[in-house]
Amino acid sequence: MDRAVFIDRDGTVNEEMGYINHPSRLRIFPEAFEAVRLLNRHGILAILASNQAGLARGYFDERTLFKTHRRMLKEFSEHGAYFDLTLYSVYHPEAKIGRYRQDHPTIKPRRGLFDTAGKIFDIDTANSYTIGDRYRDILFGANTGLKTVFVLTGYGRGEYEAQRDGWKTQPDHIAENILEGVKWILKR
Repeated sequence: MDRAVFIDRDGTVNEEMGYINHPSRLRIFPEAFEAVRLLNRHGILAILASNQAGLARGYFDERTLFKTHRRMLKEFSEHGAYFDLTLYSVYHPEAKIGRYRQDHPTIKPRRGLFDTAGKIFDIDTANSYTIGDRYRDILFGANTGLKTVFVLTGYGRGEYEAQRDGWKTQPDHIAENILEGVKWILKR
């Protein structure tokens, strides 16, 4: 069975900038390269799992999303790191573009992205994690049986300070950033 870490993109891997509507706006956190490289070296699957509703809302098109991910993957490769799988959901129930107007099972916190990865890899759920900067990332972990790491980058600090008292599910760990989160995971 494969250990895996499901990693959110915006606010976790790269700076939160609203909807990234051009590849040049992608700013990867320097510590993200080392974090993913550590997972690679330890034989833990690094799976990018991201909601990309900006496509559904008409803020960018599929070509822009592909170019943005291609740029991201190239930058990781240049730093000796890679994602074993890149998954994203492009749907939103109130989408501007009709074909994406769905309350789709791949929208986090639902488990659709996890189920997709499970068709490719034999995920050891009990020893796998999710890392993200939004409460929905914690719920995604809860909905899939993954342990959760909440990072304070992106929307993290604001959501944690303003909303945590109302959270029904608490993260297993809170980290300053993705690298600190991965180091915590590697100690488990």
